[in-house]
Amino acid sequence: MKFVSTRGQTEPHSFSEAVRIGLAPDGGLFVPEQLPDLSEQMREWEGLSYTELCIRFFQQFATDIEVGELRELVEEAYSKFDHEELAPLKRLDERIQVLELFHGPTLAFKDFALQLLGKLYERQVALSRESINVLGATSGDTGAAAINGLLGKDGVNIFILYPDGRVSPLQERQMTCTGESNVYPISITGSFDDAQASLKDVFGDGAFSRSVNLSAVNSINLARILAQCVYYIYAWLKLPGSERANTTFVVPTGNFGNVLAGWMACRMGMEVAGFRVATNRNDILHRFFSSGDYSMGEAMASLAPSMDIQVASNFERFLYFGCGADAEKTRAVMAQVKSEGVFETSDGSLVGSMSSTRMDDAEIRETIQEVYRKYGYVVDPHTACGFKDLDEFEHCVILSTAHPAKFPETVEETLGQPSTHPSLEALKHREIVAYPLPADAEEIKAFILSKQNPVQTK
Repeated sequence: MKFVSTRGQTEPHSFSEAVRIGLAPDGGLFVPEQLPDLSEQMREWEGLSYTELCIRFFQQFATDIEVGELRELVEEAYSKFDHEELAPLKRLDERIQVLELFHGPTLAFKDFALQLLGKLYERQVALSRESINVLGATSGDTGAAAINGLLGKDGVNIFILYPDGRVSPLQERQMTCTGESNVYPISITGSFDDAQASLKDVFGDGAFSRSVNLSAVNSINLARILAQCVYYIYAWLKLPGSERANTTFVVPTGNFGNVLAGWMACRMGMEVAGFRVATNRNDILHRFFSSGDYSMGEAMASLAPSMDIQVASNFERFLYFGCGADAEKTRAVMAQVKSEGVFETSDGSLVGSMSSTRMDDAEIRETIQEVYRKYGYVVDPHTACGFKDLDEFEHCVILSTAHPAKFPETVEETLGQPSTHPSLEALKHREIVAYPLPADAEEIKAFILSKQNPVQTK
């Protein structure tokens, strides 16, 4: 299988090439040349373990990786999770279930993609015998998960941009207290959107990107989205057959990658009732799916900081598929968004099976209290956003995106009880090492250059 850019001005790439490059040279995002119909295979996958399902799924896309090697990569990637099912379903009542995606090493759903991506990068270095530099921007969980997936990897430096003062203290410690010499957490002045814009400017300098073997770890990387498709299919296959087509997946999201993965799985044969996009006060996605208004504002700090985003980078993939794989139209819309900060449409077919909600900070606190009162279940502030207006659904699965212990201040202030995890407690006694920089592409490039090791891997 080959992979093309959403903007249509890049030659098709193999899976490994698309993963290595991350962002397409024309500024677009890589997508499969054609989404396969996996409806028949999905029926055969029922009852598989998570890792076996992941292997079967990736065989459809990573066609340039031998199956035995793919199996080894996947099994190693998911060896650090603390639950035998990796992504267990927790039933709260006869209508509502929670898909727990926080059993990985950094206690967030990003581990499902980034543990695997780390193994793919390690494979790339071993094959090419050249070092690579991985660059990402984070609103919280991506950075910690990406760093964990690449800790101490031979021939890999990782640079993570994060908005100074706008991630939770424990999220910051997960990035800055590793003690590893190949990790460079960069605290950026401004918001996540500023960090993400700087990242895209750095990748936009093709000569620089090639000179340092730069690769993207954000959800602009295709492997991230494909890896996240797997947990939707896994959860769907765990549902009773009579519930599957009547179940809505409710997805807290800011950068749109998490819900896009489920939507893509649906286009490949997973039959569901629909998807609910659950946002916090930064509601650009809610405004789009409720009124067709995709207009960017300034990101506001909230109790759910990983969703404090006003530029949803994966929206471009959704737009491309929604427009019938029309790269020219996608290119025009993205140019308009960049120049004017707005895109409006009355085309209801783009919205399709998507609905949306918005939750402010007061509602987040109320919801955490209500879920605990009703079910005795503690949710983090992001997952809480998924519990709004569920009465209209016959059945629903809410994606729990992070362990509540990652946000102890909010949980304790709201419920009057602590939420802890041993891996997080250990971080409180380590030294923070971060590198403050402005959100400026030239300064970021200079910093990356200053950390280069000219020696190639053996």
